[in-house]
Amino acid sequence: MQTEVHVFAFSVSANLLLSFFPFLIVMIWLTEHALRWHAATNAIYFALRVYFPQDMNTWLEWGDKKSAHNGLIGVLSHNRFQLVSVLLLLFTANGIFEPLEVGLNKVWSCQVNRSYVRNQLVSLGLIFACGILAMLSTMFTGLNTEFWAQPTSPFANFFITLAIKLAALPVGMFILFLVYWLLPNCKVRARDVVPAAIFVGFLIEAMMWVNLLIWNWTQDKMTREYGPFRYAVTLIFWSFFASMLVLAGAEWSARKARDRAERVDSIEAPHA
Repeated sequence: MQTEVHVFAFSVSANLLLSFFPFLIVMIWLTEHALRWHAATNAIYFALRVYFPQDMNTWLEWGDKKSAHNGLIGVLSHNRFQLVSVLLLLFTANGIFEPLEVGLNKVWSCQVNRSYVRNQLVSLGLIFACGILAMLSTMFTGLNTEFWAQPTSPFANFFITLAIKLAALPVGMFILFLVYWLLPNCKVRARDVVPAAIFVGFLIEAMMWVNLLIWNWTQDKMTREYGPFRYAVTLIFWSFFASMLVLAGAEWSARKARDRAERVDSIEAPHA
């Protein structure tokens, strides 16, 4: 509940909003034009329909009613390398890891933060690692999509939805593990952060289901307050809550590690 935690979370959520659309563009360009794997592209669109209600995923795919060129399908209608999207993705995704590192350093009582250049190098490594994991998850789902061909029956839709969930959940947990383990600028034992990565991964998945359950109610409120910016504001709010969960998981790991170290010291002290 400290003030700086909210600052870190809002900074992460703002950069996540900026990187969300470029990430989708790069992913779909790779599957559709570079790999020419239509099933994997369909898996990405299917995942958007799973995680976002109908009106938002339609907006993401096609854009608004006045223009068909500002959605994913409009942007990706040509076979050109998305250089701007790649550069934007690298810049904004690096912005996610900067406040996260500062927050995790505070949690683990690291003495100093990395220099800007070192932070960018570590962030770049995490970006590629997370991107590869996301691609593997997409490929796994794409194989299931190819197996079921056209998922028109309720059973096929259920199976592909389950495949997306089964592929995304462990990938998300492993990404959290990498962030918890590698991002702090001090030594963190891998086994200290594994429980938090698993637990927070489940909580974020549960949060996504809550989003679906209360979507109509929240969008009514957002439309009245924010009008055409409601989707961006929705992404920022949910990203903020997810960032708070990530930081809380790190705090939980650090507290358990400190408590264990204190118990070991108290046991060893009499013998010394």
